Amino acid sequence: MMKKSRQAEEKRKEDITKRRQARERAIEESVAKWEADIVPDCRKVLRDPELRRIWWRGIPTKLRGHLWEKAVGNPLQMSKDMYRACSARAQRALQRGTFPEDSLVSLEKDMDETLPALHLFHRETGAMRQDLKDLLLAWTVARSDEGLGYTMGAARIGAMLLINIPLPHTFVTMRNLLDRHCMRSFYGGQKSRDEVEAYFRIFDTLLADSLPKVYFNFKQHHISPSEYLSDWLITMFIDHLPFEACARIWDVLLLEGDSFLFRAALGIIHVLEPRLFFPDRDELIRVLKGESKAAVEAAKRAAGAAGTEIHLVDLGARYEVYGLDEETIWERLEESEEWWKESTWSRLILRELPDA
Repeated sequence: MMKKSRQAEEKRKEDITKRRQARERAIEESVAKWEADIVPDCRKVLRDPELRRIWWRGIPTKLRGHLWEKAVGNPLQMSKDMYRACSARAQRALQRGTFPEDSLVSLEKDMDETLPALHLFHRETGAMRQDLKDLLLAWTVARSDEGLGYTMGAARIGAMLLINIPLPHTFVTMRNLLDRHCMRSFYGGQKSRDEVEAYFRIFDTLLADSLPKVYFNFKQHHISPSEYLSDWLITMFIDHLPFEACARIWDVLLLEGDSFLFRAALGIIHVLEPRLFFPDRDELIRVLKGESKAAVEAAKRAAGAAGTEIHLVDLGARYEVYGLDEETIWERLEESEEWWKESTWSRLILRELPDA
């Protein structure tokens, strides 16, 4: 019985690998079409079903940074000199000892916990640690003009952008991305608490519509979106998904906006669904936080049976232990075409956040 199970799992992984390799070949072969039809005006992807299907397959690596920058745009109309000005203010504050100590401590801790498997932001040896710190210092200074401090999770956003977009462009993209309504709400502290609660109600409604059994089980155990959704959205899934899966989700959400954040979150719930019917509330919370000991032990046993070793990295790709990889999550997101309705999202936003 166990042998058949292992064989089935190995066959599943082989199929996933083949699909990923075929998709990656198709992406590389389509670079010329990207450069001719999409790069000049990426917004037309939203109006052209064929181009949208191409975009959903993933942006070619060589074009990703440029297209992320264009997809986010610059609604804040920030000048290229803004990064230099904010960075200079940050350095002066550090020299004078006036940079808020709590923000500095949070910023350093946040960087320590960012994409640990890549080793790019390690405190002593990370090749991109200083660039990330400079970016976050400037971002914190810019937010101080709005009466806001540092928010844990910002290092994840800055790091993902920095890997793909060079400074100072990273700063402009990060400021504009985190000024979109949903992200601005989750990064807004106590001032935006009512908006965050509204987004929780919106997600609850979407969950009830698409996964009623999970919704009712959560209700039975008094589990609300506030116990898991913030962790997903503030980091834009970086702590929970493998890096490439996360980058591909970013490809779409940077273009399509807030609604795709919630669509992706529902896709994750769809993948986790078989694990979300434990009778014990604490175990359900551990599953949602990516801390299920049972799942870790099962993954270790499966790896041992296959003659391999499993390496679990704290605070990185937490859901990988549940078998949640790029191809698996994307299967669910493609299936979501059957149940996701943009009109429902618009209606809920109008009802809960009429001023958004």
